[in-house]
Amino acid sequence: MLRYLRVALLLLILFVPAACGGSQMSPQAVRAANDAVAGGTAGGAAVADAAGGTTTDGTAAGGVTDPTAGSGAAAASGGGAAAPAASGGGAAAAAGGTGGAKAGAAAPGKAGGAAAGAVGSCAGFANGPGITSSTITLGNASDISGPVPGLFTAAQQAVKAYIAYFNSTSSICGRKLALEAQDTRTDGGGDQQAYQTLCSKSFAAIGSMSAFDSGGAATAQSCGLPDLRAGSTTNERAACTTCYASMGSNAAYFENAPMTHFIKTNKAATQAAAMVYLDAGGAAQNAQTVVKVGTKLGMKWVYNAGIGVTEFNYGPYVQAMKSKGVKYVWFFGAYQNTVRLQQAMQQADFKPEIFIQDPTIYDPSYVSQAGAAGEGTYVYMNFVPFSQASSNPEMSTYLKWLQQVAPGANPTFYGVMAWSAAALFVKQAQALGGKLTRASFLNSLKSVTNWTAGGMTAPQNVGGKMNGSCWRFIQLKGGKWNSLGGYECDGVTKG
Repeated sequence: MLRYLRVALLLLILFVPAACGGSQMSPQAVRAANDAVAGGTAGGAAVADAAGGTTTDGTAAGGVTDPTAGSGAAAASGGGAAAPAASGGGAAAAAGGTGGAKAGAAAPGKAGGAAAGAVGSCAGFANGPGITSSTITLGNASDISGPVPGLFTAAQQAVKAYIAYFNSTSSICGRKLALEAQDTRTDGGGDQQAYQTLCSKSFAAIGSMSAFDSGGAATAQSCGLPDLRAGSTTNERAACTTCYASMGSNAAYFENAPMTHFIKTNKAATQAAAMVYLDAGGAAQNAQTVVKVGTKLGMKWVYNAGIGVTEFNYGPYVQAMKSKGVKYVWFFGAYQNTVRLQQAMQQADFKPEIFIQDPTIYDPSYVSQAGAAGEGTYVYMNFVPFSQASSNPEMSTYLKWLQQVAPGANPTFYGVMAWSAAALFVKQAQALGGKLTRASFLNSLKSVTNWTAGGMTAPQNVGGKMNGSCWRFIQLKGGKWNSLGGYECDGVTKG
């Protein structure tokens, strides 16, 4: 029974990031975010928001809001530890404060690669944990085996791909990168054991992703191991003082855009909204946060239900939504559960105007299994769609090198964030040069508040452990995902 519950729980591992932005950023700030991430003015038409390759990572992201506490502060910290010397881009704007200060943006750079940046002197470089005279060993501990084999294999593949890419042309003070790969086995004990190994064998853990990541949190912190993850799935990992993520999150907050976008474009549908989720783990918590935030923003929820993890008949939930006249459905669950729900909706001839979910369903397997039942589904996301990879050098590089190390592998959301983590490590390590130590690397991450991985993602507040406020939308039509425009930077709200 415990094993089954763990299977159900890991299927709930969702990236529902909180974002760090103002109650609503000014048009200038939104344009700045799109320009810095997309390399130019974002278009409003489908696929018109081609993303370029800025390497400045100094985009303004805005402040957190709580409507119950008055107007939010629009803050915009500078990005990264050091402005890239070869990018040609301007410096990041100074932080904005309360009183409506406008967020600034750095001019797009022209150098390729997210890691293009200032290179510190190698004088004084010393070997240490995970560092020899020829290599810097990076660890990755992700769920490879377990009840659902390959759950987060994409994260480990992405780090392996980045290391291969980096080693093909570069080094850090004469040292190549090496990978110490660990399987956390979709288990808290496995995560702890993996981090015990990484503490002694690696300089830092990069791009890890584990369903039960609470297991190794104390281990990483106690040995001082920098753990720059793809993302954190438990509160224990988020609280770890040596743990950061290329896409941080704060469970108490939620991004506004998935709600404000439709409040603006189809308000009537948002007045008859339903929240449906798998009733376990983080999904249940996230669902209630969204309901609270949506209510504050002006939505009306007429149905709110958790589906038991052992439940296979979704028909009664569909009939309940249909009887209540639901027009907007938000679902939290793995793509397999999404397919089951949408097939039940199709059988009941229930067609809400909006069905939305996070990027965990941005997966070829979802598209093929959902078929016609998934037609019209919306996804909110904070990175360049894979179909637009040719417009963003960093995304193109990820896709190319993924095939080099894992032919036939599908790129995923988790892979994007793991690649981003590896790119951030290199950028910070190169800037530190001979001053690189575990402590100095960790200290450098604190100032990284607008990281975009060369325009691959929307601005991410890594150091503040809060995500950026900029999100974009895609919609499934005719079996293909279509972009609905550029990033919308509407901030976050406390639930």
